[in-house]
Amino acid sequence: MTPGPLVGILLAAGSGSRFGSDKLLHPLADGTPMGLAAARRLRPACDRVLAVVRPGSEVLAAQLAAAGFELIVSAASLQGMGHSLAAGVRAAPDAAGWLIALADMPFIAPASYGRVAAALRDGGSIVVPEYQGRRGHPVGFARQWGGQLARLTGDEGARRIVAGFPDAIVRCDVDDPGIVRDVDQAADLADRPPGATPAPYPP
Repeated sequence: MTPGPLVGILLAAGSGSRFGSDKLLHPLADGTPMGLAAARRLRPACDRVLAVVRPGSEVLAAQLAAAGFELIVSAASLQGMGHSLAAGVRAAPDAAGWLIALADMPFIAPASYGRVAAALRDGGSIVVPEYQGRRGHPVGFARQWGGQLARLTGDEGARRIVAGFPDAIVRCDVDDPGIVRDVDQAADLADRPPGATPAPYPP
């Protein structure tokens, strides 16, 4: 990996309309709000973590700021995930790479973030974790993808980049069903078989 920090970008600007309330504020079993839990699990793998939130998310922003995370309030995030991701990348132009994480995936093990980060630091170009053959999150990108990431728009995130450059992908096997477990509805917080209802891939 080229010199520079590895920056985690937590995408925390979604509306959570299917959840019925602001899902990122919903407490998990240990009482930690979902968005904060995801941020805490991401932090050990990165040199710096940026959380992208939407305007009006004052409570979430306050929780993240109090825990020491840097905030980006992006009005453009209301137009889709791609805008949020681009805002995060543009805020860290000196990064050697970016680890893209979703705030509604609070069950990813810190070790899984660490595996993806280590693969980036070892020279991986696009690093994707897999659980039992299923791709998940987070996805890591080396610096060479910064220009394309910074121009993303819409709600597809970086899907086109990953799909367009299959030879650049480094797959990282992890024994962690959390990488394919997102939370869209309150029922998703209940126990369920590992790997059920994977998150959209990639971010």
